[in-house]
Amino acid sequence: MTAQVQHKDNSSGFAMSGPAEAIDQTLVELDAELDWLTRLTPSNMGALWDTFCESNYKAMPALEYQDVDIDLEGLRRKLLGLPVHDIDDPLIETLLIEKQREIDRQIELVRMRARDGIIIASIDLFGAVDSTLLDDALRILEQVPQIETAPRDSSAEDFVKAAALEMEYYHGQDPDFRFKVKVNPNSGGTLFTSSGDLYVAHDYRTARARIDPLIQHEIGTHSVTWHNGKRQPLHVLRCGLPDYDALQEGLAVMGEYLSGYLPPERLRMLAARVVAADMAVNEVPVVQIFARLHDEFGFDKFRSFDTAIRAVRGGGLTKDALYLKGLVELLAYLHHGGDFETLFIGKFALKQLPILEKLLERGMLVPPALLPRYISKPRAVQRLENVRNMDITALYQEHPAP
Repeated sequence: MTAQVQHKDNSSGFAMSGPAEAIDQTLVELDAELDWLTRLTPSNMGALWDTFCESNYKAMPALEYQDVDIDLEGLRRKLLGLPVHDIDDPLIETLLIEKQREIDRQIELVRMRARDGIIIASIDLFGAVDSTLLDDALRILEQVPQIETAPRDSSAEDFVKAAALEMEYYHGQDPDFRFKVKVNPNSGGTLFTSSGDLYVAHDYRTARARIDPLIQHEIGTHSVTWHNGKRQPLHVLRCGLPDYDALQEGLAVMGEYLSGYLPPERLRMLAARVVAADMAVNEVPVVQIFARLHDEFGFDKFRSFDTAIRAVRGGGLTKDALYLKGLVELLAYLHHGGDFETLFIGKFALKQLPILEKLLERGMLVPPALLPRYISKPRAVQRLENVRNMDITALYQEHPAP
């Protein structure tokens, strides 16, 4: 065996071999360069909604996208040329080969955008909507009550101020936590976290009681796990091991519940996304997806439109089913006594946890530097214990916790 040069990581006593460290870093860079989700997000959302409304919700214009401005085949050659079999630790090799394969499937997803075959590429990457998950979604839509949501009585400025204070709290816990809250100039009323930073649309509005739960979703989960993953010798735990989305979103939604306010409408929307994804896979037109969400399940017109568009992005995307799938899988994990805090060491899928636990035992990974702020509160700890015996249809709160 060829001698390996050792490189020490500042966050751990563990030293990864030269090939492992170089491949790990290259995979992180390729993941960021591809940025597949941006390339499958329609660029004409405002025009789509306006035209759809003008047609009395009967006709949807074509979805438009940004140009694919990268050499996909060149990216693939670089990816598949990585000497992954030179890695001398079989556990690290397994995880990095899995990540290599995932990025290859993501490249194919972008390549097949708006072409025949996109649905197969989506299922290959995210999986199909299985009958058990669809049944869970339909049970939620049938059993969880439709309760009028609280008025959106807070502004983007209110949200940014509260989020900035939360960022300061984590910085006080660990000075290396340096993420920012940024105002997104694009309209659309959305929140999203990228590389640990939180972006708030300039026109964002929500109910005041939802500010803290949504901050726990975005910062308490996505920013905290990015930070913890960045400290790991295995850097792909920062951007995410394969299939990490389901657990990430399950944790994030669970954070809303544990911090005191996951409204029934929120849980119903996650179920609606599963139904919409299933319809998109079966090539049901977007107008019919909208009609079912609005007419049968009672969602307002814009939410029905937005959920339908998300399901047909790129020609059919099953990613949105992962939100409820992740929550269901997280509940099952907790039902069996799974440790909650370990889930914050970085971004990964539950199927990888046994390998990661072995790496933790060997000192090849480090425990999470930070945990969500809510987990230090006794009421949240009690809610977590209650969740361990809870059915998915009960995971909501009609009113904010006092």
